[in-house]
Amino acid sequence: MSVQALATDSGPAGSRNFVHEHKSDPGYLDNAANTHGSEKASLVWRALGRVGRDRQRMVEVGPGGGAAVAHLAAQFANSGDRGPSQTPGPQLTLIEAPGVTSQSLVRAIEEFNRIGECELRHGLARDLGTLLTEPVDVIGASALMHEVYSYGGGYAGLHAMMRTLPTVLKSGGFFAYRDVFAVDGPSLHDRVVQSYHSRAWLTFLRLFTPLYLAEGTHPYHRADDELVAHQHSRIVPVAELDREACAVITAPVGLFREIQRHYVTFRDHVWRSGILGFTPVLDGELAADWIDFHTGHKRVHYRLGGEVRWLTAHQRRMLAAMSEPYTDHQTIDSDIADAVTDVALLAFLDAAESGDATCRQVWDSWLAREGRETYAYLTADQLITAFAVCSAQAGTGTVLMPVLAGDITRVDRRYYNRFLTRRLANPLPDAKLLVLFQNVPCADETTLRRAFDTVASCCGKSSLARMYTAINKGDNGAS
Repeated sequence: MSVQALATDSGPAGSRNFVHEHKSDPGYLDNAANTHGSEKASLVWRALGRVGRDRQRMVEVGPGGGAAVAHLAAQFANSGDRGPSQTPGPQLTLIEAPGVTSQSLVRAIEEFNRIGECELRHGLARDLGTLLTEPVDVIGASALMHEVYSYGGGYAGLHAMMRTLPTVLKSGGFFAYRDVFAVDGPSLHDRVVQSYHSRAWLTFLRLFTPLYLAEGTHPYHRADDELVAHQHSRIVPVAELDREACAVITAPVGLFREIQRHYVTFRDHVWRSGILGFTPVLDGELAADWIDFHTGHKRVHYRLGGEVRWLTAHQRRMLAAMSEPYTDHQTIDSDIADAVTDVALLAFLDAAESGDATCRQVWDSWLAREGRETYAYLTADQLITAFAVCSAQAGTGTVLMPVLAGDITRVDRRYYNRFLTRRLANPLPDAKLLVLFQNVPCADETTLRRAFDTVASCCGKSSLARMYTAINKGDNGAS
């Protein structure tokens, strides 16, 4: 998705310059930001089934490359009971930042227009209340809160967006939301211990962590949030970590979640750049060529070419020897590909740290686009509670809550979890959190009772009490 559509430029976080060029790059929109559209589309489709077949007014915020739009169009086409002969057909409004589009989004819009009406509007998520002139049935978004938090005023911008959503949804409508799974546990601030021995990870820690803590928008400012690294039986600054020695680090679990997720996005960014001498296929059917889906073991499809200096001639020959031809490219076991990547990535990081212009450019482009963002700002408990409390404060007489057990779903990223398990002593699970929020009338006691039964599985008693108080009194703040 194009996260530029989700940013604002007001408030403390918004005062930071949003990297329009990097977020709007066609290669980013058409590829890196255009995966897993079926997950968001499936949530929207389920919501449509619950609001009724005669209510088909939808909105997607930040469509990016249009993967979710294309999947939704296919769902309508395959359903057999919706199409252009119906009056009216399904209506979809896309909210994207001014001047941002992609070829894949244009194609997706054309596909949707064969079964309904798809309109592209330009504007920012902060203006959702004015961009939508009347309430709609379903709104879908991916990483919306993640981006608003990072660029639109921190928690204040986040809560303001939550208060806006019930005003642009019909009573009984749905907000289908997908974002990075945070962590298990009551708080992102819980202190835990992690150990790192991989040279590539230690180098990344040294380069990334100080900058993120100094310049990123994040909640780790409390006295108990200090990151403390030990090497050689003494405390060392994270920027001075010795790559040849195991580091034992104590910090908030949420911060480790940030470091881990950023490493994964960084590795994928370098892979896509082709600078390592090979370019793996990370999107489409070939990216899901599983050997064993449940264990996250797959085949990696790749092409050789581009810069080759980060793989020696010997390593390059070894890579070819362990690969097999597949039409016009090569395929290799993912475990072997990960090992090769570690070698090449370490050489890349060494070069970037020493000032190599080409490597530094690739590093800086990733850093500008994603390096200062916060992925896991709320646990599932905190996210659901914040939505309920803030939406109850909107004055619409409704509250946003998941109602059925299937409205809260965690989708594990099995391949990444396999990779992380082989690199870290105690990795945090990598997953996506999918939540279907219904805009429930506060007077609907039956549905509210069902909603509280549902959220009790992942929300603590204090959170349940805050939700109850907000719904009945509307005066319990979300901060």
